[in-house]
Amino acid sequence: MDKSKSLNDYITVYKEILEQGDIQIAYESLRKYVMTLKAQFSKKLSDKYSLGNVSPGYMDFTYFPFFDSFLRSRKLRFGIVLNHKDVRFELWLMGQNAEDQRNYWELLKDAKWNKGRSVMPRYSVLEVVLVEEPDFNDLDTLSAEIINRGISVTEEIQDFIKRIE
Repeated sequence: MDKSKSLNDYITVYKEILEQGDIQIAYESLRKYVMTLKAQFSKKLSDKYSLGNVSPGYMDFTYFPFFDSFLRSRKLRFGIVLNHKDVRFELWLMGQNAEDQRNYWELLKDAKWNKGRSVMPRYSVLEVVLVEEPDFNDLDTLSAEIINRGISVTEEIQDFIKRIE
């Protein structure tokens, strides 16, 4: 937050943007798409993963978690995440609580998925970009890309954890 601006300054800009109406349409459309993506993910992988509810976030991240017995036994879960700021889709590996996250960060901080990162991410142990520049005009192709790449990366991460434990 810029210290030279007051909360009233931010609220003025906020009101101006909301009056245009575009932000509400975009945000609601993105949230609905993530719900549809979760349903497609569930349809394709319900025999392997349990899925949690879509968390709308605070206009920062919208995501849904998923896990299997291997992850659950380690107090871990994956998340398919829409990063609103960067407008891209990511896969996160998250701990059940801060202590679990720190423990797995220590285990995975030098893994290829954390290359170039010296500090643990705020909400996860590792983050992988699945789709850098999503095409929201072709949702079927986008969903297939997110799901297929997500499956591939989750399997790779789980295999890696099994080898190093």
